[in-house]
Amino acid sequence: MNAIKVAIIEDDKTINNSLKMSIDMQVMMELVFSAFSVEDGLEELAKGKEVDILLLDIGLPGMSGLEGIPILKKKYPSLDIIMLTTYDESETIFKALCSGACSYLSKKVSLKVIMESIFTVARGGSFMSPSIARKIANHFLPKKNDMESKLSERQMDIVKSMAEGLSYQQIADTHFISINTVRTHIKNIYELLQINSKGQLLKLFNA
Repeated sequence: MNAIKVAIIEDDKTINNSLKMSIDMQVMMELVFSAFSVEDGLEELAKGKEVDILLLDIGLPGMSGLEGIPILKKKYPSLDIIMLTTYDESETIFKALCSGACSYLSKKVSLKVIMESIFTVARGGSFMSPSIARKIANHFLPKKNDMESKLSERQMDIVKSMAEGLSYQQIADTHFISINTVRTHIKNIYELLQINSKGQLLKLFNA
């Protein structure tokens, strides 16, 4: 088996360096390049550098990883893309996979797991971190009720927090968002469900 040619597009310098060090330690891997943006990565690939597998972040300066996937796949169809990101919303996961990524990992996984994912993909497989695999599985489960079919995963998290009796500020703190974002989510939830009060919302939730 030839060495797996790996490239990295990750703007966090600490994570980028950790990935480079881990790849350099693998006998059967070769680091082709590391970049801090999709634009820089495309420049490197345009030089004719051969890459088998690309570790790609989503939250990048300039073009996002999600925007970059279809461009990368169109130019380099044989390139296998492993998403390595903090974004774990179902909508983002499916958008990445539908755009051409073959695997999706949370940055919470260990470097050992990331290296294992590279070997798995090189053998023709796909790799998902456990939390991501669970979200994908849950997506295909029958919806419990009409509320879940209408609301996004984030919106359902907000509803569950409201059902637990959390205040707007507590909901904001719990989900690491601003209180204004909480208010916007709740307004959108009411509109989607065609209701106008917390009481109506909780009645639907507990139905």
